[in-house]
Amino acid sequence: MAILKIARMGHPVLITKAAPVDDPSAPEIRRLIADMIETMEDAPGVGLAAPQVHVPLRLFVFRVPPGRGSDEAEDAPRGPSVLINPEVEPLGEEIRVRWEGCLSIPGMRGAVPRPWRVRYRGLDAEGAPVERIAAGFHAGVVQHEYDHLEGILYPMRMSDFRLFGFNEEFARAAEPQP
Repeated sequence: MAILKIARMGHPVLITKAAPVDDPSAPEIRRLIADMIETMEDAPGVGLAAPQVHVPLRLFVFRVPPGRGSDEAEDAPRGPSVLINPEVEPLGEEIRVRWEGCLSIPGMRGAVPRPWRVRYRGLDAEGAPVERIAAGFHAGVVQHEYDHLEGILYPMRMSDFRLFGFNEEFARAAEPQP
């Protein structure tokens, strides 16, 4: 396994729609998945899409940390998960703003409006079909990574750029004033 180089905002691979994975069981796809999981964990992050590691294919890896699931959906998957050739559809009308960061936009975060609940489908690392309903953090991570496959970075989804900035500045602003 290997730690892969992460593309940063401005690289064309991040704003190009990714191509479908033709053979999910191909050795190079299995190797890519293993390397992406290792890269995600090393970063550390909660999701990583293939375009972020300069591979314009429709697959991503993600994890839902313990305690970040939601009672409004099926149980969140445990450990690293893989979605190949995913589809994501919003469920219901509820939109909530959530704070997001991105390994391709290091050191920054922003408030992004997202559907609260989604259904997603795709294939897992073994090529078996996956379908799940997700809400809250889990749904947000899946939507964020899916956007990477569509060539969309989270700032493109933002509606209020006053809520976009460097992590250190947000932390400094949150400190109690003397």
